[in-house]
Amino acid sequence: MSGRGRALAQVDKTGGKTGMPGPAGGWRDAAGAADDAMDGGAQQSGLREPPGAGGTEQEGDAGEGPPATDLRRSQPLFIQGSSRPPAEEEPRASSLPCIPNPFPELCSPSNSPILSSLPQGPPREGTCHLVKVFSEDGSCRSLEVSAGTTARQLCEMLVQRTHALHDHSWALVELHQHLALERCLEDHESVVEVQSAWPLGADSRFVFRKNFAKYELFKSNASLFPEVMVSSCLEANKSMAHSELIQNFLNSGSCPEVQGFLQLREAGRKVWKRFYFSLRRSGLYYSTKGTSKDPRHLQYFADLTESNIYYVTQGKKHYGTPTEFGFCIKPYKVRSGTKGLKLLCSEDEQSRTCWMAAFRLFKYGMQLYRNYQQAQARLSQPPWIGPTALRSVSDNALVAMDFSGCTGRVIENPSEVLTAALEEAQAWRKKTTHRYSLPAACQTSPLSAAIHRTQPWFHGRISREDTQQLIGRQGLVDGVFLVRESQRNPKGFVLSLCHLQKVKHYLILPSEEEGRLYFTMDDGQTRFADLIQLVEFHQINRGILPCKLRHYCTCVAL
Repeated sequence: MSGRGRALAQVDKTGGKTGMPGPAGGWRDAAGAADDAMDGGAQQSGLREPPGAGGTEQEGDAGEGPPATDLRRSQPLFIQGSSRPPAEEEPRASSLPCIPNPFPELCSPSNSPILSSLPQGPPREGTCHLVKVFSEDGSCRSLEVSAGTTARQLCEMLVQRTHALHDHSWALVELHQHLALERCLEDHESVVEVQSAWPLGADSRFVFRKNFAKYELFKSNASLFPEVMVSSCLEANKSMAHSELIQNFLNSGSCPEVQGFLQLREAGRKVWKRFYFSLRRSGLYYSTKGTSKDPRHLQYFADLTESNIYYVTQGKKHYGTPTEFGFCIKPYKVRSGTKGLKLLCSEDEQSRTCWMAAFRLFKYGMQLYRNYQQAQARLSQPPWIGPTALRSVSDNALVAMDFSGCTGRVIENPSEVLTAALEEAQAWRKKTTHRYSLPAACQTSPLSAAIHRTQPWFHGRISREDTQQLIGRQGLVDGVFLVRESQRNPKGFVLSLCHLQKVKHYLILPSEEEGRLYFTMDDGQTRFADLIQLVEFHQINRGILPCKLRHYCTCVAL
């Protein structure tokens, strides 16, 4: 609308009582003054008065003159040819230049710090938001998502973009590097909602990586909740076994009562004190008098339903934790800084894993179990994205078979299974070159020494410390492994394997016999033509390892 239209709109709002002195000593209405200012009045500007709005002569010294000098009451003026009311005036924000915001701290993190000519309302469901996701190698990718996009939907989108193998172990991790805190988002959580809670300018990000321990509490629940930490529940249900009791809690979507000693950092100080904590239905408490459970000695500690639980990644460096097994309760109202953080530290990894699993069950309840069921249902469906694994085997689909007869049969007797495994081991020792029918002169070529570099479980020359951190980030679950180059032996390799929440390392050495190259971990008793054979064998047979290889650590580039 032009400037002329804006002036007339102001006349309309005056209601006919705004006036100005006329040339004849009377009072003229504002519409008449606006007409004179626009050189020609309403007829030249394409305006007309409504029918029946005649002028009224005013008493006084008014001689003969043109009718245009007659004073009229202020009346609303209508625009000819207007197809919509002024309230639907089209905004002109797109034609105006962007103005830098002098107060960026007043902007929400999800919006750009540029002032708009129109007021910003609350985000709608169909509004697109920009989310930046990093991988463990530092690469990143920006995605446009809607306000209701969940963490599981975003992970599936990234799996499709990176052509990764699709499974439910991919996770989105919220990482606050300046606080050394991280947590895995649950599948149902809104990514935009989590991002909007970050403080502006803070070093916070999303990381896309594997997390094999996300649903481990529904698979090996008895080991995650030791009897000593759920003793009160066992005393109240003496007729039930430990595993049966924990399974009943999980099926009902509730959390067992957990208790144990934890180190607590006092607020505003760097002093850590040991208290006896109890997680009950009403919340988290600690005892002010030893291990007493008397209500007089229990002090309410935190509201877990209004908080997020984080792992502390570098506790000794940032907070001076007594051990490396720290975690943090961060209330929703705490947006930045360490003030308000409730820092705790356990004695070992098993204790910390138990507390973290209990906190998740306490906060999400049945929703967590529904997420697990949906993840299992997706696994039963045929894969819709991603390439097939290169010579990889899933232990969930492996059974012992006997092919000595005309048809194969499943071996169910455990002793017979062990015998079949030993026979297969002997077959692998004798027929190491059956798969690769290369000339003898080529057996010492770099082929067998380099074919493993194409596998996702091979991580090249990374240190022992980086290996333990990588396996720890992707889940301390039995069977998580990777293969790397040895730092001490230039020709050797190392198989790093997690068992009982500890990472163990096994040296793989090359050897030659009759001009052929082999790899072994047991001084030549079991030999493999390449590292792929070695890995595939131990995915089926435990061999000298404490457990079979189940999940390989991998990193994808976004």
